[in-house]
Amino acid sequence: MTVFFGIDVGTTATKGIAIDPDGTVKARVEAGYPLSTPHPGWAEQDPEDWWHATETVLQQLTTEAGEPEGIGLSGQMHGLVALDENDNVLRPAILWNDQRTQAECDEIEQTIGLQRLIELTGNRALTGFTAPKILWLRHNEPETYKNIKRIALPKDYVRLKLTGEHATDVADASGTLLLDVAKRRWSNEVLTALNIDPEWLPEPLESPTPSGHTKTDVPVAAGAGDQAAGALGVGVDRPGPLAIALGTSGVVFAALEQFAADPQARVHAFCHAVPQAWHAMGVMLSAAGSLAWLRNVTDPDTSYDHLMAMADAWPAGTENLIFLPYLAGERTPHADPDARGAFAGLSLRHDRGALTRAVLEGVAFGLRDSLDLIAELGNPPELGRVSGGGGRSDLWTKIVASALELPLQRVAVDEGAAFGAAILGGVAAGGWPDVHAAISATVRPRGQIEPDPEWVEIYKEQRPRFQALYPAIKTALT
Repeated sequence: MTVFFGIDVGTTATKGIAIDPDGTVKARVEAGYPLSTPHPGWAEQDPEDWWHATETVLQQLTTEAGEPEGIGLSGQMHGLVALDENDNVLRPAILWNDQRTQAECDEIEQTIGLQRLIELTGNRALTGFTAPKILWLRHNEPETYKNIKRIALPKDYVRLKLTGEHATDVADASGTLLLDVAKRRWSNEVLTALNIDPEWLPEPLESPTPSGHTKTDVPVAAGAGDQAAGALGVGVDRPGPLAIALGTSGVVFAALEQFAADPQARVHAFCHAVPQAWHAMGVMLSAAGSLAWLRNVTDPDTSYDHLMAMADAWPAGTENLIFLPYLAGERTPHADPDARGAFAGLSLRHDRGALTRAVLEGVAFGLRDSLDLIAELGNPPELGRVSGGGGRSDLWTKIVASALELPLQRVAVDEGAAFGAAILGGVAAGGWPDVHAAISATVRPRGQIEPDPEWVEIYKEQRPRFQALYPAIKTALT
């Protein structure tokens, strides 16, 4: 039986799937690892944990589904793995959700100039990105910094262990703040301005390109960052449907035919995992994470199904109760690590069901902020493809559809970035001629949830109040 493996190196676990040429999942495996937070705002992991988890996943997938014809890699973006001349890890990896580098972000924007930085990279300097982490090491751990000979992103460290090759892909490299995104190559201008040695960087490849082979001669695709791979997994390989991810974070993702950056970099502009294509992406940091927070602080023993049933008892708009979902700062549309969440409009009538409904609606309004900015870069979309844990709820999907004023589809196999990685592995192995053919063969939309016309009108009226809360609260807290 022909199978292709997809490996997604996530923040809490490495996930793996095996699919056949029709996209049927033959095996699923997951292996977890810890997260270290040695200081407030820090987030680190041992790269060896990723590799050991990947070994476990690959072994179990092979046992259940047989030897793969090709392997694709995906993973958490932006993380920094510093390597010495022998490819030994110099310190724990600094992750995407680490917030220690605001001073370095300011330094980058002052050194290069904000508008020039956006022109080159499609983005402004954010604490999650890789380049500020490099500067932080220079300033704070000079002994480590002077021993750096190579750097790697999380999935690319796994590739190194798997194939012995240093490589990355243009989609994941877009999140380093070192790539000329329009030209799909490292930016000499940025590297020179920041005094970063280009020899540290691996060659950025197109995502379906073979980047090396395992010891058993299985081709390994260059792969993609988790969001681009996840978009492939729901069939967003070209302009048309949006990808809406309702995971711990929330993402609105649109494929673009050419590079286009928001002048204020309120949404990200990255290379897509499809050769010579790009994408725009709005990211909110606490989507389903907001719902998990509410559950944990009210009654951690309550099931999510029960919370949803309680929320469903309340009308759209929740009698003017509004939730601001900035529990961990925010990216889109406010690049503000200090943004904070709030409930506004509470009354004695509001119970836990009302709080839950307000959280669902507040997240939907946050996603609409991203949609509006993305729509300015191209043709307004007419359809969305929803994935992630939140997308399994009919109520939440209907709320999001009504806030976005778009019908939302699910897909038959919702395996996220691992599915997209498996597609890339199959293309690298010659199982399909290209990514478009692979998606046509494997991604099957199922069902469609339409916006509720009455809810649409209520949300149109409520959204301006939601948008007014951020500046009001920011002013009150500073």
